[in-house]
Amino acid sequence: MALLTGKTALITGAARGIGKAIALKFAAEGANIAFTDLVIDENGQATEKEIAALGVKVKGYASNAADFAQTEEVVNQVKADFGSIDILVNNAGITKDGLMLRMTEAQWDAVIAVNLKSAFNFIHACTPIMMRQRGGSIINMSSVVGVHGNAGQCNYSASKAGLIALAKSIGQEMGAKGIRANAIAPGFIETAMTAALPEAIREEWIKKIPLRRGGTVEDIANTALYLASDLSSYVSGQVIQVDGGMNM
Repeated sequence: MALLTGKTALITGAARGIGKAIALKFAAEGANIAFTDLVIDENGQATEKEIAALGVKVKGYASNAADFAQTEEVVNQVKADFGSIDILVNNAGITKDGLMLRMTEAQWDAVIAVNLKSAFNFIHACTPIMMRQRGGSIINMSSVVGVHGNAGQCNYSASKAGLIALAKSIGQEMGAKGIRANAIAPGFIETAMTAALPEAIREEWIKKIPLRRGGTVEDIANTALYLASDLSSYVSGQVIQVDGGMNM
């Protein structure tokens, strides 16, 4: 039997990129997929079709993850459409990089709202459902910069560090209800964004990685599958760094 047969996964920010890779991986293992993005455009529609082709139920929902009221509405709709929410992946995120002295209040607030507050919003809405089901897995998508920081990304680093502490706190609060919470901290992952970086910068990054390569979205999706499934039934409050050994 597939690892997630009969489960429903809710993944935020999953119309493309890492979120989409996780959705496809979960679907391949039998999970029904609900995913959100700010708008469900042609990318979201294409993602729906790819997931549906794997033989599971899927629906994309247009939602601003940083909006508390919208999140409550979309979670209630997912519960009505799918009957359960067994896995929550808080993947929605943005960057607005800049050095601290040049960063505006708007840049700080936007990143904290989308990256960190959104996770609070979805956990707040989903945990009552998981409590009634006596189980669930929550996965926060953090970053290695949430572990060791990064110059020029104080807002992003702070939001990603917050996701780690949030997972640990929820793991403590909800463990007795059978709900696990963990975080994944990706390192240098090969995406369209990193592919556009100058070659010199890419080479400098690779030198810092003991495995001497960037990671793939599949690497992140495989880790998410482990945390979502019963393979990790005794794992909670942990942060798994998927970074090729860059941050040992």
